Amino acid sequence: MSALTRNEAQLRARLIDVQHYEVALDLTTGDETFESRTVIRFAARAAGDTFVELKPDELRSAALDGHPLDPAALNDGRLPLTGLTEGPHELRIAARMRYSRTGEGLHRFTDPADGETYVYTQMFLDDVQRVFPAFDQPDLKAVFEFHVTAPAHWTVLANGVTTRIGERPGGSGDGSGDGFGDGSGDGSAPEAGIWTSAPTPVISTYLAAVAAGPWHSVRTEHAGLPFGIHCRRSLAPHLDADAQEILGLTTACYDRFHEKFSEPYPFDSYDQAFVPEFNAGAMENPGLVTFRDDYVFRSAVTDSQRQRRAVTIAHEMAHMWFGDLVTLSWWDDIWLNESFAEFMGYQTLIEATRFTETWTGFGMERKPWGYDADQRPSTHPVAPDAAAVPDTASALLNFDGISYAKGASALRQLVAWLGEKDFLAGINTHFARHKFANASLADFVDSLAAHTDRDVHTWAETWLRTTGVDTLTPRLEESHGGWTLTVDRTGSRPHHIAAGLYDRAPDGVLEPREVLALDVPSDEILSVSGPRPALLVLNDGDLTYAKVRLDETSLETALRGISRIPDPLTRAVVWNSLRDMVRDGELAAADYLATAEAHVPEETDLGIVQGVLSFTRAQIADRYVTPDRRADALATLTSIARDLLRRTEDGSDPGLRLVAVRTLVDSATQPDTIAGWLADGTVPGGPELDPELRWRILARLSVLGAAGEAEIDEALAADPSATGREGAAHCRAALPTAGAKAAAWERLFRDDSLSNYLFTATAQGFWQPEQADLVRDYVPRAYSEAVTLAARRGPAIADAAGRWALPGHEITEANLQAGQAALADPDITPVLHRKLVDHLDDLTRAARARH
Repeated sequence: MSALTRNEAQLRARLIDVQHYEVALDLTTGDETFESRTVIRFAARAAGDTFVELKPDELRSAALDGHPLDPAALNDGRLPLTGLTEGPHELRIAARMRYSRTGEGLHRFTDPADGETYVYTQMFLDDVQRVFPAFDQPDLKAVFEFHVTAPAHWTVLANGVTTRIGERPGGSGDGSGDGFGDGSGDGSAPEAGIWTSAPTPVISTYLAAVAAGPWHSVRTEHAGLPFGIHCRRSLAPHLDADAQEILGLTTACYDRFHEKFSEPYPFDSYDQAFVPEFNAGAMENPGLVTFRDDYVFRSAVTDSQRQRRAVTIAHEMAHMWFGDLVTLSWWDDIWLNESFAEFMGYQTLIEATRFTETWTGFGMERKPWGYDADQRPSTHPVAPDAAAVPDTASALLNFDGISYAKGASALRQLVAWLGEKDFLAGINTHFARHKFANASLADFVDSLAAHTDRDVHTWAETWLRTTGVDTLTPRLEESHGGWTLTVDRTGSRPHHIAAGLYDRAPDGVLEPREVLALDVPSDEILSVSGPRPALLVLNDGDLTYAKVRLDETSLETALRGISRIPDPLTRAVVWNSLRDMVRDGELAAADYLATAEAHVPEETDLGIVQGVLSFTRAQIADRYVTPDRRADALATLTSIARDLLRRTEDGSDPGLRLVAVRTLVDSATQPDTIAGWLADGTVPGGPELDPELRWRILARLSVLGAAGEAEIDEALAADPSATGREGAAHCRAALPTAGAKAAAWERLFRDDSLSNYLFTATAQGFWQPEQADLVRDYVPRAYSEAVTLAARRGPAIADAAGRWALPGHEITEANLQAGQAALADPDITPVLHRKLVDHLDDLTRAARARH
């Protein structure tokens, strides 16, 4: 299918104005397809030709202003509309559409736990065309109304408040009729319910949404609006257990945003649907936010995981203003959506909820995502030039750590430099000027400039139009009665930062002495009285986006005493500095491991513990140490986990104990201990094993060859849920036998019925460093097979293949060469090309770190 170009979108936006979509969906016509009937009302500003996008299984009919159009004219997802006259027009299209199994368009899922079926839309970025015809670009906003025919026991949700207006008698679900009836029946038993949604304000096509199924719902009212949360029936007890927390966070964020923003919430309701097999964390559909239903916790979780869910809730609500009320004009400004929602999500939780240390979590989890992305060959500016995003295919590539984490970090620096008062005044002007319309970077900067004398235009050019990560390095020199500080900058951006000075107390605690405010670059050499500090931390408080280095004395202090720094956010900055040094080959992986072993058992912030252990397990143990040292790295992780288990024996910190158990399971090199836990159903001293821990242990036992098909079958019989099915797929692919690998390979690259989640679970199980010899022959095949798969199954599977189906453990020249050959394949899709470029860069970096 052809991608819409920016030039095409601009021409179409100049020609037409779209007013209204009326969409009728019949979800009762089978398991593979549904009926879609649409009326689009639009006006042409002048005579001309254009097209509407649609990707049907079968285009049944089309008519423009009552005149039939030839269905055979549909070509490459575009139906030509020729000979338009100036003035109003009506387009009617009827089509049979195909359900998705990959999370794109209208995704259909049958819950193995109870056999119930659910469908939901994911229209982003240009997948509305898989559900109904549309002039599919963000600056052609319109009103949307839905009419949905669904099985009688289903509930239908949409952007606007939905109402069940009637029933359709049994036996009439053949797709005939126009779908816009009044719901009257003949009195026989209903085969289907007929639902309608209230019309929306004008929104972009990618934000239209429907979700239907036998939802379990919890509803309330707040500030005069209906609020609801929804999930699959099989997850009902777990949603109910957290309903008060989820709704409390939602309404707290709603109230705080109304204190910060002058424009009120612009839609008629606020539903949050936790949906199965969702590709992203969530999607900001106005009035109907969809979340991955992993956020309905059916097993024990840490408070860091609860904070991540809370951040996502706040992030999506921020989108109601940043993205939905005011929407980007073209996809080059996606940062105007994502960076703002990311920043506002973290900041608003601090201001309105119990999660008051969110920036520490951001520093450990999100910021490294941005740093890593920004150092790859595929890096791009936060706000790329329009020429760099010529079409929708290229736009899809920029939803990464740069648009989210780097952009949010840039905004945090902007607030530090500009001041929160002027920043909020600027964004409220932005809302007032562009509500229910579209805007660009230039529009946003102009709104900020109206409230400050600072040169925000230059700031935007240096921060948002450039690529790469600056590095800040301190130089300390002794002087008479004190010492001097100079900060060297590698890079091009100005930074307003703090430098924290710390002295070592007799008990080893690193006590704060003073915080210095610095602007970098500067010709000034800062003179400081008193002794040189034991530790100097640039970017203390983490207000800017830059790698920071430690001077020689401070590095030694950090390696010996990082856990004795009082503030967790400062510790996060220092841990990230050590992480960056390992990645850049400036600190040996063994030194990082030793520091982790000495200080993680003393760490009090759960987000830091998880961040350090995650980097140690996934990067250092699996990539940055040579195969002959991997066992030592895993032994270190096991030692850390055992120390944490001993520390938490009194039950004082169940979250930390859960992290310790997970780490010990994932790092086990011998099966006896964890096999005993699985047999007993509990870890000595707790916790008892829940489904997540059972599948985690079984996955590790499968890798180690201590479990087989019989044990997997038994576990799946005990947990026949969707999560259980994914766990079984992972375990089967992880078995260390030639037959298991061959079967998994067939499922990955030949079975197009495999859903997005089952594909990911299988791919995650397939590649295991312990099984390098067993899978070595698959290494070169993976790249060519992925190219063919991505072209056949589309962007969502291409993304999953690029993340999980390529060999990341094999740090060899042969692996790199096989990947390079695939990059040269003319058939490689843009999504897979980007993923492959990043994958090869990560392998190259790991190879450098080993030497």
